[in-house]
Amino acid sequence: MTDPSSIHEQLKDLLTREGADFRVVEHEAEGRTELIAKIRGNRTEQAVKSIVVMIRFGTPALAGGARENEPRYALANVPGDCRVDLKAIRDLFGGTQSAFAPREKAEELTGCVIGSIPPFSFNDQLEVLADPLIQENEEVVFNAGRLDRSIFMKCADFFRVAKPRVAKIAIRAGS
Repeated sequence: MTDPSSIHEQLKDLLTREGADFRVVEHEAEGRTELIAKIRGNRTEQAVKSIVVMIRFGTPALAGGARENEPRYALANVPGDCRVDLKAIRDLFGGTQSAFAPREKAEELTGCVIGSIPPFSFNDQLEVLADPLIQENEEVVFNAGRLDRSIFMKCADFFRVAKPRVAKIAIRAGS
């Protein structure tokens, strides 16, 4: 896995280079959305939760457990008060199965430990997705490649710089 401070620095460099309006906040190390929102003082729905999803294609399992095709991976970004709709992502990609990527694979693709993954990808194998509900916020916040750093930024800048594929991939709590 990449050094987490490296992803953090790459992210700050990208946002600066793209002229994004953002600020970095230091805090105690935490990766759980509800707890970090309290620490940072933001609304839970203002947080962008980033989860690596694996999409499989073709026959779910062949003889001997082999797979017909290699899976694809996506970085699903949803508001902090939502959960990822795995079926919607499966259908978006035309896959036969979708699931949360194994921890090791998610950390390999993002260069970050679980809980610190930012909503940006520095890996060509990881397509960025974002639910339109994120746009209900003028400002968003997310862990910035480290469990002890977060970035607050204008929502419009997030969409402009991250260039995500926008699709309904979130299920709001209670829905």
